[in-house]
Amino acid sequence: MALAGKQLSYGTGRRKCAIARVWLEPGDGGIIINNRDHKDYLVRPVLEILVNSPLVAAQSEGKFTVKALVKGGGTTGQAGAVRLGIARALVAYDETLRADLRAAGFLTRDARVKESKKYGHKKARRGFQFVKR
Repeated sequence: MALAGKQLSYGTGRRKCAIARVWLEPGDGGIIINNRDHKDYLVRPVLEILVNSPLVAAQSEGKFTVKALVKGGGTTGQAGAVRLGIARALVAYDETLRADLRAAGFLTRDARVKESKKYGHKKARRGFQFVKR
């Protein structure tokens, strides 16, 4: 999608309850999440590596500026959602990257979500404590 002379590509990522909208444009390699630098937003270094991993697999570090808007979930789910969004945006930008990103597992959505609580139970599976007297 060309917008005012810029080459933008878009990808949506989801993980647990988090939803990320990600835009890629050629640039200096900065990653902005919710108008903050990703190092400030993602407090754990493991999550920074997780977010960078699709760019590393595509050998595109420092070639794109990433802007992401994320809502819902916690920091780990949001980092996973941004990772999937970046991978999908890279494929939208250059279709030849699909095979590499697919082989590395970045285009597969992680469908695991929290199991819902059942009535008569304390949590999804754990029952209430029982004492026979």
